[in-house]
Amino acid sequence: MTNDLLTLPIKIKTNEPLSRYTYTKTGGPADYLAFPTTRQELKDLLVRARKQKMPVTTLGNSSNLIIKDGGIRGLVIMLPQFNKIEVKQQQITAEAGAAIIAVTKAASKASLTGLEFAAGIPGSVGGAIFMNAGAYGGEIANVVSSIDEILPDGREVQISGSDLHFGYRHSVVQENHGIVVAATFNLQAGQQPQIQNKMDELNALRRSKQPLEYPSCGSVFKRPQGHFTGPLIIKAGLQGKSIGGAQVSNKHAGFIINTGNATATDYLQLIQLIQKTVKEKFAVQLETEVRIIGED
Repeated sequence: MTNDLLTLPIKIKTNEPLSRYTYTKTGGPADYLAFPTTRQELKDLLVRARKQKMPVTTLGNSSNLIIKDGGIRGLVIMLPQFNKIEVKQQQITAEAGAAIIAVTKAASKASLTGLEFAAGIPGSVGGAIFMNAGAYGGEIANVVSSIDEILPDGREVQISGSDLHFGYRHSVVQENHGIVVAATFNLQAGQQPQIQNKMDELNALRRSKQPLEYPSCGSVFKRPQGHFTGPLIIKAGLQGKSIGGAQVSNKHAGFIINTGNATATDYLQLIQLIQKTVKEKFAVQLETEVRIIGED
């Protein structure tokens, strides 16, 4: 069964620690970690995995993600080779593995406005679509024209922005289990100096408020209605709280950083402690924004 997958002419690592690829620097091994370089290779992987009834997980930049210490069974796919970015008039088409930051740089260079909010988001294009990434009042839903996706059976489809059913940190990709391979963004003509100034301003704001000097999984919790997460955690007396190597950031209480030797279990226990304490003290249920996957 396993050899069947490994006969494909695709770079596949076995029993590969995913801590090498995540922003938190935590996470157990993948049974198989594949790096396809073309859409056809990706289709071949999916068809082969489906035939073997092997579960498939796709990872982007793994920036808003916690992979448990038991790792991920079956096939894990990463798309760093899918990184082309093309600008045509007021549209940018970017492959799923391209960094959103690289897309915002291309937009600025082409004097296109609409993506300024995303200038410092560390995710990939595919991950940004999957999660409807957003910051500083903007979100991906506002600028996506369409995506190309490969479904679990290997079929290639194009889905328009309006059919992606975007919501807060949600898109239809979370339900249809396809793999985003590219996205097209509709932008507007603007003035390059203003566009770049706005991006620089938001990046400076991000640097001043977020603990970018440490590994982390980004914003851990969704914003609860009528509240801000950071102040709730501070009022609960949990800023600076550590479990193992995971610590509630002293710079921004909505972030949990890896101070050097954290495990995914440290992260999960700290998240549970925050949820329990905030619920007890303020009757507010904090929901995780960070995606948590894998086995204990």
